[in-house]
Amino acid sequence: MSSIDTNPAVLTAHPSTPNDAVRRLGVQLRAEEPDILVFHYSLDADMSRVRVPLSGVGGPADALWKHMCFEAFVARADAPSYYEFNFSPSRDWAIYRFSAYREGMSPAEIGQAPKISVRRDDDGLEFQSAVRLGHLADLRDAPHLRIALAAVIEDENGRLSYWGLRHPPGKPDFHHPNGFALEVARS
Repeated sequence: MSSIDTNPAVLTAHPSTPNDAVRRLGVQLRAEEPDILVFHYSLDADMSRVRVPLSGVGGPADALWKHMCFEAFVARADAPSYYEFNFSPSRDWAIYRFSAYREGMSPAEIGQAPKISVRRDDDGLEFQSAVRLGHLADLRDAPHLRIALAAVIEDENGRLSYWGLRHPPGKPDFHHPNGFALEVARS
């Protein structure tokens, strides 16, 4: 795999779900050998106004998007199928495969759990997850990837705001093809 190292990208809140406790939400993507994608999210916020799930042992879990959740959607550039990666500051995670836009959802066989680290203070949170692509057949040998980076942030009142690189028209929808704003080449 070639060395992927993106400049930090800034996620923006969907216009219908603002959250003024968040000052900035950035994400950087890099590749590590062999065949590992590392997602690094940096949240700069008034953490007294943001709900963060308590950190635990971590493991597979569903419905992480109902609270704070960092997300990535990764697809081959030449195929309609894609994977959804969900990561929680609790260290829980989920990876799903879709055969096409919001179709054919199934849990992905990944072989090895993502490596997750979380660091929090009063001014923000640093979150990192490393995912091995070797067991994800659709991505294993893909020369080009399309990626959507996103997050769900929960405020102190339980309201959710939806953050992404690009938002399609209408309601928040991280699965929408227009959200796959980052393209990376692999060799």
